Amino acid sequence: MIFRYNICIVFLVVLSIWASIEGRSISRFLTEESVGTKWAVLVAGSNGWWNYRHQADVCHAYQILKKGGLKDENIIVFMYDDIANNTNNPRPGVIINNPHGQDVYNGVPKDYVGEDVNADNFYNVILANKSGIVGGSGKVLNSGPNDHIFISYTDHGGPGIVSMPTGLVYANDLINVLKKKHASGTYSKLVFYLEACESGSMFDGLLPEGLNIYVTTASKPDENSWGTYCGTSGAAEPCLVECSPPEFNGVCLGDLYSVAWMEDSDVQDRHSDSLEGQYSRVANRTAANLTHGSHVMQYGDMVLSSDALSEYMGVASSNHSHASVNAMSLSKSSSRNVDQRSAEIFYLFSKYQDSPEGSDEHLYIRARLIETISQRSQVDNSVKHLGELLFGVEKSNEILQNVRPAGQPLVDNWDCLKSYIKTFEAHCGKLTSYGKKHIRGIANICNAGIESGKMADATAQVCP
Repeated sequence: MIFRYNICIVFLVVLSIWASIEGRSISRFLTEESVGTKWAVLVAGSNGWWNYRHQADVCHAYQILKKGGLKDENIIVFMYDDIANNTNNPRPGVIINNPHGQDVYNGVPKDYVGEDVNADNFYNVILANKSGIVGGSGKVLNSGPNDHIFISYTDHGGPGIVSMPTGLVYANDLINVLKKKHASGTYSKLVFYLEACESGSMFDGLLPEGLNIYVTTASKPDENSWGTYCGTSGAAEPCLVECSPPEFNGVCLGDLYSVAWMEDSDVQDRHSDSLEGQYSRVANRTAANLTHGSHVMQYGDMVLSSDALSEYMGVASSNHSHASVNAMSLSKSSSRNVDQRSAEIFYLFSKYQDSPEGSDEHLYIRARLIETISQRSQVDNSVKHLGELLFGVEKSNEILQNVRPAGQPLVDNWDCLKSYIKTFEAHCGKLTSYGKKHIRGIANICNAGIESGKMADATAQVCP
């Protein structure tokens, strides 16, 4: 009996030494060895050439996970797939996510493309509800109780919502889906990275602890997120290190938060590094210049933040120490960031500057630019007028712009918010990526207790 005991002690000591050599504690080693299958869901919720960066982010994320050892059968990709072979693409069939120009599109699975990129399919994929899937590959998160799940979502957003090419993902619906997934007992731990304007509002005051879910978001609940590696001709400020290739004039190659976590994942030893370590570095890089950056946030079960990156993303390449030199230089690059709500104007203005004066293209882009600016002014004025009708001129702005304290959800009644957004859009037109910033004002109309009839009458008066 004593001999057996001594053998066990020797084995544990040897195991501990080996794990320390690998840069990990024995507890982390045992945790990693007990992990089941690693799963991932990658979502780009936009379309259109000027939204290049979202699909570039998703393609880069796929390459990281694939090199980390995740199998295609366990990686589910949502992307409209209108970028790589777009007529505007100066490199047909190729997508890049940073100025180095390495192709990240090659090999990416096309699970859900075009109109199949929608909220219902996204929810049904998470819940492994194959019967609810319409179109696409039919691949779902068929995970088990010991499995780890990584979800990365990049897109435009607004208070309490993130976009899809058609429709919206509402915060309360997403949280309910995550709760159902937890109740089904079909995962051990889940990590969610979200890139969008006001992305913090998708979880703040809504995601309870105890679901074994850890979240980081690109921005606070009341803050824009930013595109990065944005190239334009004739820019007043030169890039400090390197610029985007000139042929990508007016296009952002990636999003600041997403590029930060992915370039970090490219170079770190994911066995020894933790989610918390990545959060800290990404937060520092994303907020390095707060006139052109945002505050990265954390939500959910913070205990998961001590987990190794490899538990969700797989292992890194063996040259991480050499590559980190490049990552450091990139993090110091100005790289010309553009807030997501200005990305369309940035694209159109760059194209306008770049096109020959008096040409058909010059006149066409000028008309589009004027129309886009006019639409933005119109929605701003419509919401302003709506608030004045409902609350009076003096109180309107204060009520519409009110931001609730941290820990409180955007709105008390989500059905009211969904209904009032439909009412506003029926009279005043569909909210664009820019106009979605006004969802906070509509939420505050609900919070103020304005009845549906009064909302409908006022909206009809504002936008006859």
